[in-house]
Amino acid sequence: MHFLPLIVFGNIENLILAAQGVAAHVDPLGLAILSFIAVLLWFLIGTFATKIAMKYARAINFIGGLAIFILGVQAMAGAIPGMMAFLP
Repeated sequence: MHFLPLIVFGNIENLILAAQGVAAHVDPLGLAILSFIAVLLWFLIGTFATKIAMKYARAINFIGGLAIFILGVQAMAGAIPGMMAFLP
C-alpha cells in the first residue's frame, strides 16, 4: 500500500512513453520486448526488495513522483510543436 500512488502514476507515465514511442515510429516488437524486460526486472526487484525498500518508502515515493512529473512535462513540451501545426 505504501507504493500504490507510485504504481498508479507510473503506469500512466508508461502509457505516455509508449505513445511517444509510437509517434516516433519505434519498432513495436523491439519496444514490446524492452518493455517486457523492464516489467520483469521491476517485478523481481519488487518481489525480493520490498521489505528493504519499506524503510525508504517516503524517499522512494518522492523521487519516483518527481521523475514521473519531469517525464510528463518533457512529454508535453515535446508535443507542443505538433499541437502548433493544428493552429491557424
